[in-house]
Amino acid sequence: MKLEAFIVDNIPLIKEGDNLAEIICNNTKLEDGDIVVIASTIVAKSEGQIFRLKDITPTDKAVEIANKNRFSPAFVQAVLERSRDCLVDSPIMLVETYNGNVCINAGLDDSNIENGFILDLPKNPDVSAEYIGLHLQNLTSKKIGVVITDTNGRAFKTGQTGVAVGLYHIPAIKNWRGKNDLYGHALDITEEAIADEIAGTANLLMGEGDGGTPVVIIRGLDVLTGKKVSVKNMYRPDDKDIIKKGLRSLNQSNL
Repeated sequence: MKLEAFIVDNIPLIKEGDNLAEIICNNTKLEDGDIVVIASTIVAKSEGQIFRLKDITPTDKAVEIANKNRFSPAFVQAVLERSRDCLVDSPIMLVETYNGNVCINAGLDDSNIENGFILDLPKNPDVSAEYIGLHLQNLTSKKIGVVITDTNGRAFKTGQTGVAVGLYHIPAIKNWRGKNDLYGHALDITEEAIADEIAGTANLLMGEGDGGTPVVIIRGLDVLTGKKVSVKNMYRPDDKDIIKKGLRSLNQSNL
C-alpha cells in the first residue's frame, strides 16, 4: 500500500455562499478513491456560521460560569446554547455538543476570523460532508470520500490533534474483531478510529496558523464505502461512557 497526502493550493478566503466543491475542483484533479479532507472552518464560513458576541444576551447561569472562568458572559452563553450537556464548567468549559462531540467551548473559535466575530462549527457536519461529496462526484464522475475536520485536545495528553466531525463515504470505525493477529489469535475488541486517523494525517499538512491550507487530499487508502456513514458512530453511548458518568457524578457532588 502506498499512501499520498497533499494540500490543495490556491484556496481563497472563503465567504458565505462559496461553493467549496467547485473551488476544490478548480485547483486540483481528483481521482477515484480520493479522500477530500476539509477544515471545518471553511465549511462553516461557506454556510454562514458566524456570529457576533455583542448580539448575545447572557443568562444568569452564563454570568455565574463566566465569573468563575473570567470568560465573557456572552461567550459562555454561546457555548451553552450549542451544548447538550456541560460536563465541566470550570476552569474550562468541557461540553457535549448536540452533534455528540465532546470538546472545549463547543468548538467555537475566534481565530482565522475577522475581529469581533466568532466562528461556529457547521450545524450538521455529516450533512455538510455529504453535500460537498455529492457535488464533487457530480463534477468529476469519481468515487470520492469526504472528511470534515476540527482540532481537539485529548484527555490525559497535552496538545491538539485533528479529528473527524463529519463524514461522507468514509467509515468512522474499522472493526478488526474476528480477524487474527500475527500469532493467529482472534481479535475480540479492536476497533480502529480510521476517520480520526485520516483527520490527524491531514492536520499535519493543514497546520494551525496562517498557512491557508484548509483542504488536503489523501490518496491510496482503500477505505471508501457505499454504506451510510456518520461521525456519530464513533461516540460511545452515554450508558457505556465511564468518563462522562464520572464527570457528571463529580458535578452533582459539587452542587
